[in-house]
Amino acid sequence: MSIRNKLLKLYSEIPSHVKIVAVSKTMPVETILEAYHAGHRIFGENKSQELSAKQPFLPGDIQWHFIGHLQTNKVKYIAQSVEIIESVDSLKLLDEINKQAEKNNRIIKCLLQFHIATEETKFGLDIGEADAILESKEYAQMKNISIIGVMGMASFTEDLALVRREFRGLKTMEIQLKNKFFSENPDFCEISMGMTGDYPIAIDEGSTIVRIGTGIFGKI
Repeated sequence: MSIRNKLLKLYSEIPSHVKIVAVSKTMPVETILEAYHAGHRIFGENKSQELSAKQPFLPGDIQWHFIGHLQTNKVKYIAQSVEIIESVDSLKLLDEINKQAEKNNRIIKCLLQFHIATEETKFGLDIGEADAILESKEYAQMKNISIIGVMGMASFTEDLALVRREFRGLKTMEIQLKNKFFSENPDFCEISMGMTGDYPIAIDEGSTIVRIGTGIFGKI
């Protein structure tokens, strides 16, 4: 099945209020353009230098999501072009994003990444760490970032009941943060969870952004 047909199938299956991030990591510009010419505009990369290398050769109306672990010294490579950084997992990183956004005269949208999986190798905050960030004086002074929701990656497992519980837990944390810190901020409304193998469960549990790579581009 072509990239166009895979996208059309996803559009027919996924509710219109859910954004599809086409995970284009490792994909060449020509392959990304196939999806672009099929009408898709939201793409996700997980390496800052790969994103900064591809971006100049692709149309300017692409909305880039950064979805990988981001080191503070790499923020400068993507601050000019990224639409949303989905993987904010520390106050230090958030502060650097704010500084680089200010240098580029932009406001960068961010999601707080939570560790919801059983694997220790995955990155992310717990609810206490998120509270500490949002209650900090440093965060209160940041003018060039906008926290618009949360992100999480479920365990890599065939136990779909576990995956559902993890997604449900992320939704619970999103509600807690909304009530405590963002009750009067309508921009805080995004939950990025679900990938090619589990996005239907994620959508059932409230996802508004799904990250789909192999389901669009095939296996690497």
